[in-house]
Amino acid sequence: MVILGLNYYFHDSTACLVVDGELLAAIEEERLNRDKHTRVFPMKAIDRCLQIAGLSYHDIDHIAVSIQPTHNLGKKSRYCLSNLRTFKPFVNHEFVHAYNKQKSFWNWFHYHWDKKSDGPEVHFIPHHFSHAPGSFYVSPYREAALLGIDGSGEWATTWMGYGKDEDVSCLGESFFPHSLGSFYEAVTQYCGFRTSYDEGKTMGLAPMGDPEVYRKEVESMVKVDSNGQLHFDLSWFNFQNMHWRRLSDKFYKTFGPGRNHGEPFEDRHKNMAAAFQAVLEDRVLEICDILYERTKADYLVLSGGVALNSVMNGRIVRDSKFKDVYVMPAAGDNGTAIGAAYYLYNGILKQSRSYVHLDPYVGTSYTNNEIERVLKGAKLRYERLDDVCEAASALLEKGKIIGWFQGKMEIGPRALGSRSILANPAFPQMKDKINAEVKFREAYRPFAPSAIIEAKDEFFDLEVEAPFMLKVCQVRPEKQAVIPAVTHVDGSARLQTVREELHPRYYDLIKKLGERTGVPVVLNTSFNIQGEPVVESPQDAIRCFFSTGLDALVIGDFLLHKGQKDIRDLMIDSERTAVAG
Repeated sequence: MVILGLNYYFHDSTACLVVDGELLAAIEEERLNRDKHTRVFPMKAIDRCLQIAGLSYHDIDHIAVSIQPTHNLGKKSRYCLSNLRTFKPFVNHEFVHAYNKQKSFWNWFHYHWDKKSDGPEVHFIPHHFSHAPGSFYVSPYREAALLGIDGSGEWATTWMGYGKDEDVSCLGESFFPHSLGSFYEAVTQYCGFRTSYDEGKTMGLAPMGDPEVYRKEVESMVKVDSNGQLHFDLSWFNFQNMHWRRLSDKFYKTFGPGRNHGEPFEDRHKNMAAAFQAVLEDRVLEICDILYERTKADYLVLSGGVALNSVMNGRIVRDSKFKDVYVMPAAGDNGTAIGAAYYLYNGILKQSRSYVHLDPYVGTSYTNNEIERVLKGAKLRYERLDDVCEAASALLEKGKIIGWFQGKMEIGPRALGSRSILANPAFPQMKDKINAEVKFREAYRPFAPSAIIEAKDEFFDLEVEAPFMLKVCQVRPEKQAVIPAVTHVDGSARLQTVREELHPRYYDLIKKLGERTGVPVVLNTSFNIQGEPVVESPQDAIRCFFSTGLDALVIGDFLLHKGQKDIRDLMIDSERTAVAG
């Protein structure tokens, strides 16, 4: 059975292929069309998934789409009629936008299949079923509480449920405009960032402020009732009117003007980011407590765009009653392509659960021959190495910043060791250097550590694993000065734990750096510059390498570097330093 999963209705268009219950490929369209968070129909991603799987369009049995446009249409229409200011944007989004999206789908469909009866069966899966139950079906848990949180999907903003084996039940929902996703988008806009795009910047800014300055006022803006439903004081907001301006005049009169893009941050912006982050965490923990009492499940499956808030996830791990939390590596709308496919396979077609999505490396890969053809075609000077991990560890030990392009591409927004920029976290100025010279982004923004699993407890205060870099924890106090480049101002870090069996080459690199320095931890950030998607191809990697302050590029078994010395000289220098020490 071949299922094509699609997300194209919202941002982060994505395609995936599930064959007999196994996820063979999943790719975000942005990686191929180079338009970050793209909303276009994912034709390139579909073609690439079929290419990876060695299949054709006529092998597809089912298509699962992560939207059901008519779902909750009655609730939507009643809201519009009760708030006539929303009439024009409502009609534009729910009818014009929906029509255009569906037209794109059916045009693509009829291009490949003459008639609907000749093609695969099409299933439109409700958005939050693609989030929460879809994530549950690929989680490692046979029984779990389920929670989906986002801005809005077919009017639902939170989805609470319970899953056991193949059975899933809904325990409650909240509906627009009572939305924690929209709540966080509002403060993102107040801080001068783009909504539905830069929420990670707001999360990184929050530790720079004091949450207590505005906590009381922000707490009054959103409450959780005994059933876990959200209730907002909408007098502070304007998103309920479907307006681009997310906050009301009352908000600005009370707290002062927001920051315009490019302006310096005032204390109120930092303090407001801190307060919104703290209240988001508190309210989600309240929902988690209610979910635990209603399900008594040991584990939680968390999904939706808000689930990418790794600080919140770390708080759930520490402070909730759940033993651990599973968050899919593509927890946002990109992951709904996977969730829709598995909700169809396990929830509708009632196939037994057999696949666990613990391997995020489900994208394209390039052979050494393919890479070398690109290098030769560009007339670049390069070296082929017997041990790229030994060479890369020598470069990192010396303080070099390297592009690291290896194996299958990751799914999701976090670089997890296949398309990464790497550096030695022991150098105190490394964060500022990479922000300024490589990533070209705001100076305050932190970088994440990747650590081999055996080093987790020595360096980090986290009881569970974090293979997808979606759980923030504290760096142990005695280690904060050892790895300053990945320790945020509040002593936290967005950790990735690395197991040898999942990514042997990345694990080997970190281990060898540890053998050289005593610190088996590497600074890891996505292989891209601000505003661009993560690199997908050798051409993308080479372009990023030569247009940034990267010192070297390790791509497959090949090394490119900008310095005068070749890698053998650098390794000899490194060995001499070690002997002298």
